[in-house]
Amino acid sequence: MESAQDWHGAKALLEWYIELGAVDAIGDAPIDRYALEPTPPKPTKSPPASTLAPAAKAPATAAPQQDFVALAKQAAAAAKDLDALRAAIEAFEGCEMKRGARNTVIADGNPAARVMIIGEAPGRDEDIAGKPFVGRAGQLLDKMFAAIGMGRDAPLSKDAIYITNVMPWRPPNNRDPSADEIAMMVPFLERHVQLVAPDLIVLMGNSPCQAVLGRKGIMRMRGTWDEAWGKPVMPMTHPAYLLRTPAAKREAWADLLSIQAKLRDLT
Repeated sequence: MESAQDWHGAKALLEWYIELGAVDAIGDAPIDRYALEPTPPKPTKSPPASTLAPAAKAPATAAPQQDFVALAKQAAAAAKDLDALRAAIEAFEGCEMKRGARNTVIADGNPAARVMIIGEAPGRDEDIAGKPFVGRAGQLLDKMFAAIGMGRDAPLSKDAIYITNVMPWRPPNNRDPSADEIAMMVPFLERHVQLVAPDLIVLMGNSPCQAVLGRKGIMRMRGTWDEAWGKPVMPMTHPAYLLRTPAAKREAWADLLSIQAKLRDLT
């Protein structure tokens, strides 16, 4: 006997199957509903960077360091007169101090003078004027040597003084020149002495003593004769120090008298 199923009965049967979990249509291949999910393969880890062979790098080429002391020696040796020496100093680019200076301060006075004075570096007034020792310290320097009958404007070489500095450029904030800065200017200074050929040299302050004699300590060294580059050398306290310490002028006067006596001995 055939059982006829109407639409409502078929719908109710389908809903019952769905409630039982039969949601898939019948396919050609059997499905094992009890099979476990396949385990996914574990991802392979990349080896740590430390175990990898380093990539080949092109060898770094360091920029060659210029030997500015050697360049200064070459430039100074090539200067045949004071004009050439001035041009060589003005063209020298090894000292960073030059970048902040207004002027290159070379020298003042009579180049035929018997006395060559070497100071430390230009100050503000000297940087503006382009000449050494023109500020308050320079005015005191002129008075000091005028007291023994000498000056930068004296027409006769026997009464004249010639003035220069270790550094031809004003240091930033008037700081002391570094040992490296002094070293690269020493060849120019030595050549300057050779071209002027004074009878004696006066070193005003620590930087000139370091440049010419290779040591510092002006308070211990002042007043005692030394020798450098074939010339008698007298270290003296800088006029700027005398302005701050007037009591030291008595010692400076003794040094001036010693210079005067040395010039008589060298006549």
